[in-house]
Amino acid sequence: MNVPSNPITLMAKVYRDVFPVVHHELAMWKERAYHIPNDELHSQAIASIEHKTFHCEGGGILALLANEHREECIRFIVAYQTISDYLDNLCDRSTSLDPNDFAALHESMLMALSPEVEGGGNYYRYRDDQDDGGYLDELVETCQDVLKKTKHYDKIAPVLHELACYYCDLQIHKHVKLEEREPRLQTWFEAHKENLPEMSWFEFSACAGSTLGIFCLVAYAFHDELHDEDIAKIRQGYFPYVQGLHILLDYFIDQEEDRIGGDLNFCSYYENEQAILDRMKHFVEEAEKSIGDLPHAKFHRLISRGLLGIYLSDQKVSAQKNMHKMARRIVKYGGLTSRFFYWNGKMYRKKTAQ
Repeated sequence: MNVPSNPITLMAKVYRDVFPVVHHELAMWKERAYHIPNDELHSQAIASIEHKTFHCEGGGILALLANEHREECIRFIVAYQTISDYLDNLCDRSTSLDPNDFAALHESMLMALSPEVEGGGNYYRYRDDQDDGGYLDELVETCQDVLKKTKHYDKIAPVLHELACYYCDLQIHKHVKLEEREPRLQTWFEAHKENLPEMSWFEFSACAGSTLGIFCLVAYAFHDELHDEDIAKIRQGYFPYVQGLHILLDYFIDQEEDRIGGDLNFCSYYENEQAILDRMKHFVEEAEKSIGDLPHAKFHRLISRGLLGIYLSDQKVSAQKNMHKMARRIVKYGGLTSRFFYWNGKMYRKKTAQ
């Protein structure tokens, strides 16, 4: 199977070969979540699947890079993203705001990337709600099982863990007590600043908050050949700029929702709307440059430009006049390709809402 290199063939494969498998996997995990004994864990597991399906749909597109191993790769992507979304819900709804609790929960995300390790201990050890009937362990084991079937796990493992550590550290720092969040995130940024291109602490946080680089590496690990220089290119291609663009767009459309809920939103730290537009444009341009040397560069360019269309076609944007106006400007940064995905996203959401 050829990796798609234009928007029309990409979306044809997505609707035919990706979404049905993603929805099948999610339905299986949702059925499994219904049997979680603890009421709070049960409700958060169900909610994370019902309200964040599009995370798995979007991540699943990268499984097209795995060619004939696409379905196995989707198994990993859905399981790993489901862990991420479930833990995010648990941290968001936490009453303790205890960083030790958040760190313990997120040990599961590192364990999921460690197929050589069995039994990760009790991830819920710092909270009262603990009995998930083995749900989180099964998600972890599914990820491990898929990684065992890849041909180059040992080669990609260091980068997988690097990207996962960024993600887990972010989740810990951003969910603690309100007054501790910014200082912790800023201190964390200072520790990594010298290895990053010029950016702000909240932009670095955005770059850390995406799982796309992990999914991309796992997809390539199914190939017969994967060279060390390709792994380095994939890592540099997705982190920081593609991942940063991904999460900045996510926060951009959630601004009003987060303001009402009192949640941390990275886009709120920009001094004005023009600053948001300028930095979005910068991330779009740098993402384009960073993926130029990747294998299947045209596919990765579609992913990068597709992020603009997929996120900015969300109904949350249309409901807010000023944000809608900004979104139309940002979409143009990705040219005709992003506009294609923008209108495709609108039609898909309209169809699935019926």
